[in-house]
Amino acid sequence: MIELAGIVILGIVAQWVAWRLKLPAILPLILIGLLVGPISTLFTADGNKLIEPIWNGSQGLFPGEGLYYFVSLAISIILFEGGLTLKRSEVANVGPVITKLITLGTVVTFFGAGIAAHLIFDLPWQMSFLFSALIIVTGPTVITPILRNIPLKKDVSAVLKWEGILIDPIGALVAVLVYEFISVGEGQAYTKTALIEFGKILLFGFTFGFTFAHALAFVIKKNFIPHYLLNVVALSTVLGVFVMSDIFAKESGLLGVVVMGMVMGNTNLPNLKELLYFKESLSVLLISILFIVLAANIDLPDLELIYTWKTALLFAIIVFLIRPAGVLLSTMGSNLKTNEKLFIGWVGPRGIVAAGIASLFGSRLLNRGEDGAEYITPLVFMIVLGTVLLNATTARMFAQLVGVFLKKSEGILIIGASKPSRLIAQYLQKNKRHVVLIDTNQTNVEKAHSLGLEAMAADIYSDTLSDNIELSDVGYLMALTPSADINRYAIEKFRTQFGEQGSFRLVDTDEMNNPENNPKEGLFSHTDDFIKLAEATRRYPAVHEMDLKDRQHYEGLIEITKAEDYSIPLFLKDPEGDLEIIPAFSKDFKDITDGYKLVYLGKMLDLDEEDEEDSTRLKKEEDTSESD
Repeated sequence: MIELAGIVILGIVAQWVAWRLKLPAILPLILIGLLVGPISTLFTADGNKLIEPIWNGSQGLFPGEGLYYFVSLAISIILFEGGLTLKRSEVANVGPVITKLITLGTVVTFFGAGIAAHLIFDLPWQMSFLFSALIIVTGPTVITPILRNIPLKKDVSAVLKWEGILIDPIGALVAVLVYEFISVGEGQAYTKTALIEFGKILLFGFTFGFTFAHALAFVIKKNFIPHYLLNVVALSTVLGVFVMSDIFAKESGLLGVVVMGMVMGNTNLPNLKELLYFKESLSVLLISILFIVLAANIDLPDLELIYTWKTALLFAIIVFLIRPAGVLLSTMGSNLKTNEKLFIGWVGPRGIVAAGIASLFGSRLLNRGEDGAEYITPLVFMIVLGTVLLNATTARMFAQLVGVFLKKSEGILIIGASKPSRLIAQYLQKNKRHVVLIDTNQTNVEKAHSLGLEAMAADIYSDTLSDNIELSDVGYLMALTPSADINRYAIEKFRTQFGEQGSFRLVDTDEMNNPENNPKEGLFSHTDDFIKLAEATRRYPAVHEMDLKDRQHYEGLIEITKAEDYSIPLFLKDPEGDLEIIPAFSKDFKDITDGYKLVYLGKMLDLDEEDEEDSTRLKKEEDTSESD
């Protein structure tokens, strides 16, 4: 009981430490597992592990086949969640670079690492290629924490993010297929009977996964399942598919759950996001337990097995030759610069799926006496720990070294995707600024997409945005929702992460009527709230530019926009085309000379010379009254 409770507590502590230090959770989890497992035998009085998953085959936390069953079921749930994230539309839209990375790059890794493992460790070919299949996957859970605080160009972060998401289920599928092929061969020649068995695994895996995915989607759409049972019914269905597929064709269960997840992820389900949240929470708990147990199950002789120069050589070849070669081949002819290709080639941490499946397959093959199976688990764990540790400690430095580190984050995040936000975002995008809109209203998000804008359905009260590495180049935050409370909350929560260069929000009605209390983060004007912004957009849906002569001319025009009901100042544009957001109190701007432009929304200011003289006079009168 103490050991079971200790595993859960240590797992959650490791997850918290990883969050606090912005590290992939797998790193502290495996290190804790090794510490309470094989390493603890060096300092315990009786020479036993502090946590012993299996002892003498029939004792310990998971006696007999207990660990095998637990790992199998846990991995099935994790792979199902990975399959849910794989969308056909995303594969079609991620671009040729990512498509090549998950195809050509996978082939390079598979054959390159397999040949290297065979030549260096003299492993049988089937074990060498199982090893290489297991280290194909990177995974978003290891890449996201590493890149979260490195300001990068959107293209670079997007490539790494989508490679991790898409290659997770694909790499798992390749590993499962290689393992199944080894299993049906039973260490002997791959006869006709073995190929038939392999075909049965494919048949039943795909059939069960595809059939039950559609069946579950059907009952969810028809509301045959009450809302409070939805998540647990989905969980029981996943476990049922895994077990039943395994009964009909041994070792086909993992393939079945991956296929089931991929099919359901591409089905228009109203509760898919909620299902994903549940599976993510469950996966966190399972991963926390799983990797402490798996690392603890490794024995010192296993670690001594790879304590050799051969391991270092294999690691170096995979990290410094095979990964860069795969990236360079996959990015040939792309718009990525050489330094960007080098950085992508440097960042390739292996993830949770690799370590989990390696332990499962390694233990299965070892129990069956397969030659070379004893190397699978420790070698994969070494690659996982080594790549995560290397990238976690050097990614930022390497980004600065090769010149992909953004010295100034110029991207703009707009909270709220209503019509005024979309109009402003279109102008910013035309002026070559990376702009992202977020909204909880799916209709607003879809309208933004139809205009060619980057938008996402996200809730500022969740951690979704904090984990999005594609926003790493965002330095400006603009809160433009109708709710003053949401605008204030967004500024407070994301000021540090997304508002490095400036955080702004619309003033509310009370602040607009009381200019003395206008906040420093007030946006555009202290006389315009969301209601005025929306009305100006409704009547005059356009953004205009007006040439400026000097600072006095600019300040005079600002006074005129205050008097106009439907003209709202937005930005100051310098002669080089750079934009500066106009705050509510716009007196801190540097000197404005000829060549600057005032950018404003709404009714066009059709000023003649007399009007401009009046604007200058209004400004002088205001200055005089302030001095009095």
